[in-house]
Amino acid sequence: MDAVSAAHRLWELAVTMVDPELEAVRSGDDRVFEELTRRHYPAMLRIAMAYVRDREVADDVIQEAWVTFLNTLDRFEGRSTLRTWLFGILTNLARARRRRESRFIPFTSLFERGAGARGPTVDRRRFGPDDRWKSPPPSWSLLPETVVESRETLAVVKGAIDMLPPKLREVMVLRDVVGLSSAEVGNLLAITPANQRVRLHRARAAVRQKLEGFLK
Repeated sequence: MDAVSAAHRLWELAVTMVDPELEAVRSGDDRVFEELTRRHYPAMLRIAMAYVRDREVADDVIQEAWVTFLNTLDRFEGRSTLRTWLFGILTNLARARRRRESRFIPFTSLFERGAGARGPTVDRRRFGPDDRWKSPPPSWSLLPETVVESRETLAVVKGAIDMLPPKLREVMVLRDVVGLSSAEVGNLLAITPANQRVRLHRARAAVRQKLEGFLK
């Protein structure tokens, strides 16, 4: 067997490896399924809330994601992790829900959306031609933990993330809040590594700018 054939065989074995947890769900083990829903709910809520702002709507999207997950188990071939596949279902459903609800925007919110959409997220003068900081932002390492981890600080961070444009917000939530890897996020959003880096950089810069004003 040559190297190419051997590599192909190893890939086939990796794809067809049996995941005990997955097989338990497929066999109808309610205990395993309840554990899955409990374990993944916090991350799924964060993802859903990156697209829809209402908690009840987010829970509806999560429930729909689990129903879709159960109805399509036979299609899962193991080419990605179970978590990535589940989050992919959730992301697609949350995006679709956001598109549907955006057709019914209250009149009064049009002014808020318009104001938030004008201009760059961060002052372009703070960056060089390669999209890097011209001078590093001030370090917060010397600030007391009670300040950095306070409710007020966390509220500022959450508010800053919520105000990001959707494409920046989804990348930051998936990478920095949920903790997915760059490869997982790239697969979920179908974007290139370079595109992902730019979005994440701009999102982090915008959030940091809000924090700078607060922590001063």
